[in-house]
Amino acid sequence: MDKAKAQSKTRARARAIDVTVAIEPGMPVFPGDPPVQLRPALRIAAGDVANVSFIYFGSHTGTHVDPPCHFIEGGKTVDELDVEMLLGPAYVCDCRKAGGQVTAKDLAQAGIPAGASRVLIRTRNSELWGRGFTPDFTELSSAAADWLVERGFRLVGFDYLSVERGEDRNYPVHRKLLGDGVIILEGLNLAAVAPGRMYQMACLPLRIKGGDGAPARVVLTPSA
Repeated sequence: MDKAKAQSKTRARARAIDVTVAIEPGMPVFPGDPPVQLRPALRIAAGDVANVSFIYFGSHTGTHVDPPCHFIEGGKTVDELDVEMLLGPAYVCDCRKAGGQVTAKDLAQAGIPAGASRVLIRTRNSELWGRGFTPDFTELSSAAADWLVERGFRLVGFDYLSVERGEDRNYPVHRKLLGDGVIILEGLNLAAVAPGRMYQMACLPLRIKGGDGAPARVVLTPSA
């Protein structure tokens, strides 16, 4: 293979993948969260100098970050998070065969490299985007949350609006992860991402002062 072809192949292999869910009216939101509203404030077509829109949605809309204060009183707010934990290598593990819950066994068998600090969990949920809210989405089990904390993960990503369905109104999975200072990244669309490998992740949530959560743009680039 000549040098030009090799470079072209490397560029193709390193192509960035946007795993962010677009924010739009009618998109699924977790039950009880405010629906998305987008409406014009100024429009050039109406004689205004520029186009400006009014945007209304909850802090946990679409692809978003949960900081500890989401469930832990006095925990870090979104603007206090360590940016370094939102940038860097993340392993995408394949849990598409999981049923209603991703279990500790599923994670143990997913081939997560030793020493990894960020894990993004791909389930069947990534095929649910583009339709209304699906209440029986795959969730993370409490035992799986324990497994992640015990092994020192600092960021856990999940491919639906929540890591748990909320049938237990105490939300034990959120409390376990956030109580240990683990950042939760929810609402990922990993349908275009090949699981079972490491990626470079860039996750940039809105810097909301005192925020209990914030929408984020998340991009993955395959590691060499």
